[in-house]
Amino acid sequence: MIIGVGTDLCDIRRIASTLERRGQRFAEKVLGPHEIQVFRQRLEKVELRGIRYLATRFAAKEAFSKAIGLGMTWPMTWRACEVVKARSGQPHIQLHGELAEWFAQRGWQAHVSVTDESDYASAFVVVERISPPQADCKP
Repeated sequence: MIIGVGTDLCDIRRIASTLERRGQRFAEKVLGPHEIQVFRQRLEKVELRGIRYLATRFAAKEAFSKAIGLGMTWPMTWRACEVVKARSGQPHIQLHGELAEWFAQRGWQAHVSVTDESDYASAFVVVERISPPQADCKP
């Protein structure tokens, strides 16, 4: 059963401008532990690749927050939600801490797709129920 759908479109130029103004602090606020490593590697090799990576992750987290119906309110935080790749290259949502617990209690699973082209990054997330919620889970 589908619980929620979220989508987000992000202007890569806006992300680049924010990164220029605020420096790596901006990336460290938005990206989780694994994502920040990948971001820094990509930024070092080809700056635009790093910026596009940051933009796709920003868009994915916005889309995820919409799909779960919380927006950016607790337990949803930027760093508690990461987009990681499987060996096949398929992106997956990986959650941490209280957000992971909150999500698991509901018996949910997330599916994510990200893309970037020229000046824009986009993400689409579908959240579905894969098992019954736990008895102590509040709606």
